[in-house]
Amino acid sequence: MKVKCIDINCDVGEGIANEADLFPFLTSCNIACGGHFGTKDTMRATVDLAIKYDVKIGVHPSYPDKENFGRVSMRMSKDLFVNTIKEQIREFVDLLNEKKAVLHHIKPHGALYNDLVKDKELALAFLESIIVYKERVVLYSPYNSVIAKEAIKQGFKVKYEAFGDRNYNSDLSLVSRLQKNALISNPKSVLEHIRVMLLQEKVKVRSGDLVPIQASTFCVHGDSANALNILSYLSKELPKLNIAKSE
Repeated sequence: MKVKCIDINCDVGEGIANEADLFPFLTSCNIACGGHFGTKDTMRATVDLAIKYDVKIGVHPSYPDKENFGRVSMRMSKDLFVNTIKEQIREFVDLLNEKKAVLHHIKPHGALYNDLVKDKELALAFLESIIVYKERVVLYSPYNSVIAKEAIKQGFKVKYEAFGDRNYNSDLSLVSRLQKNALISNPKSVLEHIRVMLLQEKVKVRSGDLVPIQASTFCVHGDSANALNILSYLSKELPKLNIAKSE
């Protein structure tokens, strides 16, 4: 059987107590850069962990809204929006340069991530804000999303992302965190969720139907209560399915 490669990513630098324990199980990470969470100190400490465990480093920009952890959509002028994304990433990249570390990817956070799935005007503004990184970084974004389509048109390198610990609606949007079945916390269920998405290129949505999807990077949220158990279980069980971590 042909081996399939998988990237396991996690949103980090968000003040979670056991975050350092997650890194041995990751191949890439998305580090909060001050929009929804983060200071120079938290960014520096998280980058050090990524370097220590040889985890690919991504920047995780957000609406500038620490009060709501970036999980509420914001209306902003285009100039203000572009400037805040540029500034968040610039400060992070400056820190990477100090560490002689490499920026591998960009992944938007929270409400911004969800808004970019469907809002073309916002997607174009976001791509404008990251255009200087186009030739050297990857954009993590959902399959069949507006942001992915527009990025590909402009020549960005795109890696499709899916969520191992989140349930989906039929339109491939994530089930709202306000609903009780939004999260998947059982490690076996997360494994099966990922297995179907990776090997069958389909996802079982809330209605029970299987909907086409593509992904090669899968996120497990670091702020989930069972994140460490999920990641350690995946590390043991994925190889049994001929699924290897990507280099």
